[in-house]
Amino acid sequence: MWIFTPCLIFSKLAKQLNPSQLADLAVIPVIFVIQTAVSYGVSIGVSKLFRFRKRATNFVTAMSVFGNSNSLPISLIISLSQTLKGLSWDQIKGDHSGLVSARGILYLLIFQQLGQVVRWSWGFHILLAKKDQYEEYRDECIEEGRYRDDDTSSEVLIPGLDGNTESSDDETYVPAGRTPVGGTAGTSPADSDDESGTPKKPPVTMNENSNAVRGPDEVPADGLNDITTFPHIRGMDQAESSKGIRGILTRFQFALREAFSRTKERMHRLSVRAYSKLPQYIKAPLEKIGNFISEFMNPPLWAMLFSIIVASVPRLQQLFFEKGSFVKNSVTDAVVQSGNVAVPMILVVLGANLANNTKESEAKDPEEAKIGSRLLIASLISRMVLPTLIMTPIIALTAKYIPVSIVDDPIFIVVCFLLTGAPSALQLAQICQINEVYEGVMSKILFQSYVVW
Repeated sequence: MWIFTPCLIFSKLAKQLNPSQLADLAVIPVIFVIQTAVSYGVSIGVSKLFRFRKRATNFVTAMSVFGNSNSLPISLIISLSQTLKGLSWDQIKGDHSGLVSARGILYLLIFQQLGQVVRWSWGFHILLAKKDQYEEYRDECIEEGRYRDDDTSSEVLIPGLDGNTESSDDETYVPAGRTPVGGTAGTSPADSDDESGTPKKPPVTMNENSNAVRGPDEVPADGLNDITTFPHIRGMDQAESSKGIRGILTRFQFALREAFSRTKERMHRLSVRAYSKLPQYIKAPLEKIGNFISEFMNPPLWAMLFSIIVASVPRLQQLFFEKGSFVKNSVTDAVVQSGNVAVPMILVVLGANLANNTKESEAKDPEEAKIGSRLLIASLISRMVLPTLIMTPIIALTAKYIPVSIVDDPIFIVVCFLLTGAPSALQLAQICQINEVYEGVMSKILFQSYVVW
């Protein structure tokens, strides 16, 4: 997510894309809407046949409309582009398997981001909402909450956290160990040399090279081996390394770190001061843009954006991909090598998710125990069978008789077929766990759709 997939995206897209292709991608949202509408209609019809209530109907709808557009399809597209013949596009001169897989990944990424937006809005807040959001279950949820509130247990895990600071001596919480925090001055009398409360100096041992070594309890707050956190160690290290090349390097390291810290602090002050002077009508859109970027953008999206920028500027594209250039031999080749790890890693993570979500667990919800098997069958039919039967002739006829834009690209048709019959998205398991929605059924759906179907 943070390294390998972004590298794969950049290595596949930045070299192959050109500005004329970007306008052709507008057909993808249209196909996405059609596929979503078909899956939605199928799920509603199947739910009525099974006579589900609203909550179960919404669950089947979520399983139907949100298909996997990431791990499994990307792996299949890359492998199919190498093995299937006839995927070359006649509109591209010298088209080969590398170009085919690059275009397939691009199509999948756009489908994926459209699905992400709908999944975490409509899916999270409505289709897979918590049980207390439904009126027919509200009384039941209130009753369950009342039973929880009536718990007479008076056990307190950590005295003081419940607002009651009174406790007897034998009930006082004593932590197992001390975790010092850099920059704090408070020290308990137990950590002092005498009864006056004078703080002890942390124990310092010397290793075989006569360098100061921290005790086991001395952990910097930021988790880094920064000797500036402990002044007494800093002084000993400076005394040990004041001569020779090591001393020069140490002083240079401190000077560089302090210069970077001062520059960062100065830039922060200048940016805050400049922002505070802006009028409100400029601040408001800037805040919205900032919030959108922080919430919506992720590393694959950043890689996709950077790929489009590089592909749109011929000089940049030449800089990164010209054979024998310094940037190509260093940066680009490193990115390509890291990108080659993505697909094997995706498959390993997919297997781990399946193993983690297929463990047998007791149904927490009494309703799930009653209708769990019917929910499983309805979800599989709505996701794996009926949408494929309906969309297959539509896609085939469109590709044959309406070859407009990228619809004429054979790998685009393959992508559409894969997404039409793809299993339910793995992220649905995460949403079901967060909102406590038919978790046992969700695990069975993942196993059946990915492993069996």
